[in-house]
Amino acid sequence: MLCYATAVPRAFLIDTDTASDDAVALIMALRATDVRVLAITTVAGNVDVQQSTRNALYTAELCGSDVPVYAGAHKPLKRTYENATWFHGRDGLGDHGYPVPRKSPGKLHAADAIIEAVEANHGLVLVTLAPLTNIALALQKRPEIATKISRCVVMGGAPCCEGNVTPAAEYNIWVDPEAARIVLRSALPVELVGWQTSRADAVLNDRDITRILALNNPIAQFAIECNSHARQAYKVQTSEDGISLPDPVAMSVALDPSIGTQWSNHYVDVEIDSDLTRGMTVVDRLNVAADGRNEAVWASVVKQGRKTKVCWTIDAGRWKQALVKSLQ
Repeated sequence: MLCYATAVPRAFLIDTDTASDDAVALIMALRATDVRVLAITTVAGNVDVQQSTRNALYTAELCGSDVPVYAGAHKPLKRTYENATWFHGRDGLGDHGYPVPRKSPGKLHAADAIIEAVEANHGLVLVTLAPLTNIALALQKRPEIATKISRCVVMGGAPCCEGNVTPAAEYNIWVDPEAARIVLRSALPVELVGWQTSRADAVLNDRDITRILALNNPIAQFAIECNSHARQAYKVQTSEDGISLPDPVAMSVALDPSIGTQWSNHYVDVEIDSDLTRGMTVVDRLNVAADGRNEAVWASVVKQGRKTKVCWTIDAGRWKQALVKSLQ
C-alpha cells in the first residue's frame, strides 16, 4: 500500500478590531485551504469591542466557519479610547444593517485565549489587524509565549511615510502606543506591514471592484459593500479614489510572504511621550541605534536584541490576485 503525505494546515490566530477591511482579511484567512484559523480575538479599535466581536462573528458565519471568537480589551492600556467610526461607519461595516450573528463569543478573555492557543499550538502564526492591547496583555501575563510563535504579522505603523490618523502615526499604533511598544520590545518575531503598503497601486480601482462584483456571490458582494463608507472616507483623507485595504494586504503577506517585495530588519520603537508624534513607528533604517550618539535613547531596544522585519513594498498585482481568489 502506498502512503502519501498530506499537507498540515498552518495554524493562524487573528486579533482584530473588526471593521470593513478587517472583515475582508478574515475572509481571506477563513477561506484559505492551507490554513486553520484557531481563534479570532477582538479588541476596541475601529469600533468598540462589542461591535468588533459582533462583526467578527457575522463574518465567520458568512464564511460558514465555526471558529471561536473571544472578546478582549475595551480600552487601551493607558489612553482614552478613540474609535474610527468616522472612517468605517457607526457599525464598522458601512452601516448596511447586517443581521445579528447567531453565535455568541467564547467566555475567555481574549488575552487568555491567546495564551491558551499558543501553548496548545507551538509555532502558530499570529496576525494582528488592530491596536495591540490584547497582545500586550497576553505578553504581560505570560511573556514566554513570544518564543512559541513562528511569525507575528502586524498590520500597523507608517515606517516610511505619513500616518493616517496624525501626520506621524498610523491608527493601530497611535490608539495604544504603550501596547505597541511592549509588543515591539518583546521576543515576538514581528513582521511589520505598514499602512503605506495598501496605497497607490494596491488600492482597488473601479476595474478591480467590477471584477470582484462579477464573481456574483454573497461574500464578494459583502467585501465590496461593507467598504463603501471607507471608500468615501479614504477619498476625503487622501484624495485617492478606490478601496484601500490595509488589513487584507497584511493578511495576504501572512498567507504568502513573497507578496512582500522589499524587506529589511531593523530596530523599531514607538513614541509614547510626545503629543506631536504619539504612536510614530521609529525605524532604525540606517542601523545607527547603537552608535554613541544614540545608544542612551535606544538602549532598551538594542538590549532586547531582536530586530523587526519591516515590509516596505508589495507586489500589488499578486496581492489583488490573492484577494480575488479568496472571494471566488
